[in-house]
Amino acid sequence: MTKVEIIRFLVLRSIGNFLILFACFGVAFTFGPAIYQEAKFRINQARGITYVVGTPSSTTSQTSSSDNTQQTNSLFVNLNQVVMIPKDTNFDVMIPKIGANAEVIPNVDPSNEKEYLAALKKGVAHAKGTVFPGMPGTTYLFAHSTDSFLDVSRYNAIFFLLKDLVPGDDITVFFADKRYDYKVEKTVIIDPTDVSYLTSAQNTSEQLVLQTCWPPGTTFKRLLVIAKPVH
Repeated sequence: MTKVEIIRFLVLRSIGNFLILFACFGVAFTFGPAIYQEAKFRINQARGITYVVGTPSSTTSQTSSSDNTQQTNSLFVNLNQVVMIPKDTNFDVMIPKIGANAEVIPNVDPSNEKEYLAALKKGVAHAKGTVFPGMPGTTYLFAHSTDSFLDVSRYNAIFFLLKDLVPGDDITVFFADKRYDYKVEKTVIIDPTDVSYLTSAQNTSEQLVLQTCWPPGTTFKRLLVIAKPVH
């Protein structure tokens, strides 16, 4: 092998190694949030770790099923139980089964892409025109509304695991320093053009709707989790 051929081989090998590393980085960057959420959930399940919602003393429970867990400055009550404290009692959503805890940005226009993408960088969005917890009608919260996995790493991935919720699972929302507890009633998959849950928000009984895109990283469908208040 001549010197020129050796140099050519080394250059080609370096380029090949760079492309492989770049591809690996791209996969990690693109799918990282989803993989992290899924792995964390499965590992916690395997270890028997459960989450419970702690109510700060400054809040008032609006249901008869308020959490009586003793408060602690530490998130861990013991090796197998974690107390979640809301990030912001002005508006926060917590889902113990999947360990989700996120601030909610109120009155976000779901038809304004620029507005809702900016909100999703901070937390979960509350759809403008829907009601707030404790009021008759639909409280509509959405996250991870993006058309590409390339964008997922930039936005909130907290709702990736909504697919694992089943009827009977708990959801807690803090709003205006008050706590509201809900039970999942059902999950539905709808077309992205179906806005009936939004347009009828003022004309339904009290309920909570959580929305994410389905399948993850696409805008093909919408996965909705419907929950009813616990009284």
